[in-house]
Amino acid sequence: MTHADRLLAWYDRHRRTLPWRAAPGERTAPYRVWLSEIMLQQTTVATVGEYFRRFVERWPTVEALAAAPLDEVLSAWAGLGYYARARNLHACAQAVANHHGGRFPEDEAGLRALPGVGPYTAAAIQAIAFDRPASAVDGNVERVIARLYAIETPLPDAKPDIQVRAARLVPQQRAGDYAQAMMDLGATVCIPRTPRCVICPLMQGCKGRRQGIAEELPRRAPKAGKPTRRGLAFVLLRKDGAVLLRKRPAKGLLGGMDEVPSSAWREGPFVEATALAEAPVPARWVVMDGLVRHTFTHFHLELTIARAMATTGRLAALAPGTSWSALDRLDERALPTVMRKVIEHAVKAQEPSQRYQGT
Repeated sequence: MTHADRLLAWYDRHRRTLPWRAAPGERTAPYRVWLSEIMLQQTTVATVGEYFRRFVERWPTVEALAAAPLDEVLSAWAGLGYYARARNLHACAQAVANHHGGRFPEDEAGLRALPGVGPYTAAAIQAIAFDRPASAVDGNVERVIARLYAIETPLPDAKPDIQVRAARLVPQQRAGDYAQAMMDLGATVCIPRTPRCVICPLMQGCKGRRQGIAEELPRRAPKAGKPTRRGLAFVLLRKDGAVLLRKRPAKGLLGGMDEVPSSAWREGPFVEATALAEAPVPARWVVMDGLVRHTFTHFHLELTIARAMATTGRLAALAPGTSWSALDRLDERALPTVMRKVIEHAVKAQEPSQRYQGT
């Protein structure tokens, strides 16, 4: 039996039940494959499940998603992180609806031309939705292949070798099941640090296991340390329980999302006076004790929180792009996780120590 035969036989017995996965013998709709794969980038299956259910209930087709306002899509995405994915998701839905008659292309070139669709996602759609023999290599599959062939070259330099070897294993028949079987194997058996080799269908042919180095693979080149940026978030509250938000620029980090106004995020020591000078409106700003910490892909963020109550005479000074949101309706806004942390810190913290009052 080939590696693919063994893996497919194992998959037929142990396949996971997932919200986006079709029943055995059936093919998953391209829309559901695409949506789930975009959501699963940099995010766990456990986290994605409920988001996926809500999305397909609200927007059951790619045309429905394309017709939705971007702000609504961003709001529904809030909490999944990596928000460029949500903007690309909406742009891709519009491209499929407007330029492809609501049907996803079946070929690699057509899929790769869509916003936000890279080599892995294109291969996954080809294999799972259209049963084409395409090689979908994500982090789970990289780990399986590195161990199966005892590839000791550290990542990312090992990627080309892994890609070539993975492609050679893809069968001409049941390519979609094979792609999902590889994902399941990496997620449930060939797991990081403590692979469950004794129940692996590829155990006999695994060079990493035979050499006793499976747990060490794939090796990775040392990562550069992430810098830390610091800033001051300004939580302006109204007496009726509303908080001031503003829209971030469409491009860049957290593009198009709502946020609590803040000073610039700078590396180096936090200078309170400099940050306070960037307040969105003049107010009696009280700098609170404690920090809100969050980690992005390329840096750590530490935010100090300043809180103030809005007064009627100052409301006219609000800048364009800002708006009020009731605290009990924040779920309707496209607020990233870090901003939810900021508001929660400001609202639920005990009376802060007063270190500064603005004019």
